[in-house]
Amino acid sequence: MKKKIPYWFWVGIASWVLIILLRRNDIYIPVINDHFTDFITIPMYCCLIEYIMNSLPGCHWKPDLKFVLTSVLYLSFLFEVLCPKLSEKFTGDVWDVLAYLAGGLIYYIFQVRRFQAEK
Repeated sequence: MKKKIPYWFWVGIASWVLIILLRRNDIYIPVINDHFTDFITIPMYCCLIEYIMNSLPGCHWKPDLKFVLTSVLYLSFLFEVLCPKLSEKFTGDVWDVLAYLAGGLIYYIFQVRRFQAEK
């Protein structure tokens, strides 16, 4: 049986699409535009990597805390340090890093820890 991508991943994609449409229509909701997208980035990233890994034959992988924290560091460096140096469209913000971290920890607690408890 092929593993399906969780419904909340699709909720995240729908949220991003909605936010992009709002931005294109010059509708700006500060918390949503500034931090919500960062908050859902790590859970969606981890879910996508988990889906790809588990699509391989014989592989049953779940991200651990080290993977989640490394993902937070990687994406924080990429989007909050490197990208602002390359483009004016990006801004480096400590609050965004905290949103990545909060999203990652919530993903870990509710997805990974819950999975381990069910075993």
